[in-house]
Amino acid sequence: MRWYLVVVLLLVVGLVFQLGLLVYAMYALLGVMLTSRFFARSWIESVTAERGCNITNGVIGDQATVTVTIKNTGRWTIAWLLLEDSVPKSAMMQRPPRIGIKKPRSAIMRLKPGETKKLSYRVRFDYRGYYQLGPLLAETGDLFGLHRRYRVLTEPVYVLITPTVVPLSGYDIASRRPIGEVRMTYRLFEDPTRIAGVRAYEEGDPLRRIHWHATARTGELHSKVYEPSTVAGATLLVDFHQDGYNSRAEPHRSELAVTTATALANQVYLLGQQFGLYSNGRDAADRIRQQGHRLEFRSRVAAQTDASQETSSDRLRPVELRSARGPDQFQRTLETLARLELTDGLTFSELVVEVSGRLPRDATVIAILPDVPEETAIALGTLKRSGYSVTAVVVTYDEHHFVACGGRLVAEGIDVRRVDDEAMLAALCSQRMIGAFG
Repeated sequence: MRWYLVVVLLLVVGLVFQLGLLVYAMYALLGVMLTSRFFARSWIESVTAERGCNITNGVIGDQATVTVTIKNTGRWTIAWLLLEDSVPKSAMMQRPPRIGIKKPRSAIMRLKPGETKKLSYRVRFDYRGYYQLGPLLAETGDLFGLHRRYRVLTEPVYVLITPTVVPLSGYDIASRRPIGEVRMTYRLFEDPTRIAGVRAYEEGDPLRRIHWHATARTGELHSKVYEPSTVAGATLLVDFHQDGYNSRAEPHRSELAVTTATALANQVYLLGQQFGLYSNGRDAADRIRQQGHRLEFRSRVAAQTDASQETSSDRLRPVELRSARGPDQFQRTLETLARLELTDGLTFSELVVEVSGRLPRDATVIAILPDVPEETAIALGTLKRSGYSVTAVVVTYDEHHFVACGGRLVAEGIDVRRVDDEAMLAALCSQRMIGAFG
């Protein structure tokens, strides 16, 4: 805008002092600037794009082919158009990167009226996660470089990469106790689908309780005895506060914590028992819903900043998946763990206080921890003294660090196990629980 003011000022000066050459030059420059502005705006508004991606769900190691189709719907030839498809900046900056890009995801092209061209590239997913591919950043302008316009084209697609499921060897299926002791303390309800035995009929028994086969065989009324309906299984508490994960061991330690939670959920699912999940991490889907993205920008820097992810969060609501059983519950658990991100919101002790009223009484509480400060040990100890069966799995590569963490937990009466790689994770359920050191 200031250049227009300068041109108008010089034009006024030329008219006042009757400087014909200056007036002519300013008229010509003003015409070029207005024409350039018109074409720059017209070109950027006439560009449309459509996105295609061959997968939206996958596992670690899968590749997605992203194809963006660009079309000029205007009446004018677009002299130049710079395109760049956005990918998560944090995933590229991590070492090693979470994703690998094959083929360029940017291009410069010229589009005639009605012409269509394609931009295609491949993405390899090396870690679990919830990845946003897109939107497409478009830039064009006049031939003189006086005006440039920017737009964000196409809605992004989201690809969910689920964590690896590690089978746990040495798993004692007959015990129906995946890890730790499951104390069946609340037996207020009965499960009519599970008959435990037969007893003599008592006055007041409803007709649907009568065991007709036993009655016919003995000639006396008998009633069915049902097994108590209790909530067995496990509730996973995953500490995903970024302070517990030293940057030197990242992303390997946080990924191992997620893999541990996935393996335990899988084993409880195979038993047909109920399981739930709580974490103080951040759900990537929630983050994306809150941030969104705009459609037009005045500069490329603004467009790239808006399309990139935020790295901090003050989330004070835990990620929550209530206890249930079955394949749908396991799939929801996989998806939730795939989207889990480190955050600086709730500490683990605050998480325990927040969710303690919603934990099933007869399910083992399994805490997956990268570190055990004093407040974490006290919070788990409080759960233990409240009647819950509590087991802690410490994810650490350092033997001395594990001894320090285990000491705090054992002092609170918590059973402790350790994981430092997938091989140790596979033998997790056959480990001897550490109840004391020495």
